[in-house]
Amino acid sequence: MKKTMKILSLAMALLVSASGIALATPSTQIWIPSTDVQAFGTAHLGLDSYIRTSTKTAADQESRIRDNSFDLGLTVGVLPFEKLQMEVGIDYLVYGNGYDDHPVYFNAKLGTPEDSLFKYSPAIAVGGYGFGTNADSDSAFRTDNNIVYGLVAKTLPVVGRLSAGYYLGNSATLNDEKGANDNHGVLLSWDRTLSEISDKLWAAVDYQGADNAFGALSFGVSWAFSKNVSVIFGYDIYNKKATGGSSTFTTQVDINFP
Repeated sequence: MKKTMKILSLAMALLVSASGIALATPSTQIWIPSTDVQAFGTAHLGLDSYIRTSTKTAADQESRIRDNSFDLGLTVGVLPFEKLQMEVGIDYLVYGNGYDDHPVYFNAKLGTPEDSLFKYSPAIAVGGYGFGTNADSDSAFRTDNNIVYGLVAKTLPVVGRLSAGYYLGNSATLNDEKGANDNHGVLLSWDRTLSEISDKLWAAVDYQGADNAFGALSFGVSWAFSKNVSVIFGYDIYNKKATGGSSTFTTQVDINFP
């Protein structure tokens, strides 16, 4: 209960400060970043949960595999340009293990929308996320994943939007199950508004390569309850259970201000 109240208090503090400082994971599909960028002067509050499909065994209790996790994040658009946009954000993540000693993470993204550079040009985005505050090389729970990435995306008639890119992270924290460096990989996604059913219904599938803790195949749908409020219901299958843990059900509540 105390932890829940702490998270809610942080949410209120961030909302109050949003008009004065650019402060969540970047704008995403289900799991990976998207080329979307928060509009200037608007704030996005995200409340995400990732619930494991199986519990840890006794042997897992001291491991660095994430347990059920909860993310409270705020992202703000900071550039007043139509063809060049930027967002910055902060996350408060609860993992249920030693990572909770340093729960704050930062992110940023710079991007251009489709058709902004020339007719039929793709959307382009570069950014970074997972910038944690614990870089202690002696700690078993370092949080400085420091992932940087680049993405391009294009919306095709009927098909929907296709995105592709690549990421690179901290070699000290992004490793495979044997502890070998595995800190880079592809980013791929498809998403589309299912207007044949409803303009409020959206679906996506995305993939992050590599056998580190971030590698995963995810899919889900979203329903927009209003112009500014939507909820994603998704499922994440991690590339390696030894590093990412068992699969998770995810719900992601997205609220935009104003």
